[in-house]
Amino acid sequence: MWWGLLCALAAAVAYGVASVLQAAAARSDTSENISTHGLVRIVAQWRFLAGIALDAVGFALQLAALQVLPLFLVQSALAASLAVTALAAWPLGVRLGRVEWAAVGAVCVGLGLLGISASTEGNATVGRGFEIALAGLVILLAVARVASRLVPRRLRAAVLGLIAGLGFGVVAICGRIIPSLRPADLLTEPATYIAIVSGAMAMLGYAAALQSGGVTTATAMLVVGETFFPAIVGLLVLGDRPRPGYEAVAACGFVLAVAAALVLARFGEPGQVVTAEAGSPPSHGS
Repeated sequence: MWWGLLCALAAAVAYGVASVLQAAAARSDTSENISTHGLVRIVAQWRFLAGIALDAVGFALQLAALQVLPLFLVQSALAASLAVTALAAWPLGVRLGRVEWAAVGAVCVGLGLLGISASTEGNATVGRGFEIALAGLVILLAVARVASRLVPRRLRAAVLGLIAGLGFGVVAICGRIIPSLRPADLLTEPATYIAIVSGAMAMLGYAAALQSGGVTTATAMLVVGETFFPAIVGLLVLGDRPRPGYEAVAACGFVLAVAAALVLARFGEPGQVVTAEAGSPPSHGS
């Protein structure tokens, strides 16, 4: 079990550092309207490519952790990537205030409580019906993504962020129910393809959320969707449970880690905040 926890924490570090590397690459293009050639220059940079590689490593570590740990623990650990991003963004000129430092500490305490209270993953088996339900949910999220254009602009970032978070939650659930990580098994497992489609849709939805409103709103709703939804499914359907007698500790750790991640939500997309003056909050258009 402890190696799974190490994998989850390593995945959070990989995701957090990847965000900073990609933001640094994006920051190198100072033009207000980034052209296609500008995007190519950004993507071709070693920092951006290294960020993509770290994202891939983080995803592999996440899948490994989901093989032995309950969803509520793994997803809470991944939310801690915002704390990693906040700390790693220091070279880009982002400075943490007292509230942010307190939130980073709270994330660590929350994860510590989850670590001592977590047992191994539940052993409930699911059939094709559950996978069909997941595929249907992905379709519903795609429809909701299209329908979000009808939502008032002031609410659109929150709606799109939540849709993206639920999409990433489906990816986590798929990783949890995949019985084996051997390539031959992955290619024949329907959950693999559900995860690919849902993950791609979630990334596009999050990008649209950042374009529609502030990074804090979009990232906060993303964290809510990708933590609470998989945790509930794991507890109600997949047999995930904390250690006997540690239910209250697990609940406190989960709430503390997620709440602290929400405080750090403005670091969900570092490229949006690095232009802020040291110690000052980012403006709406920063």
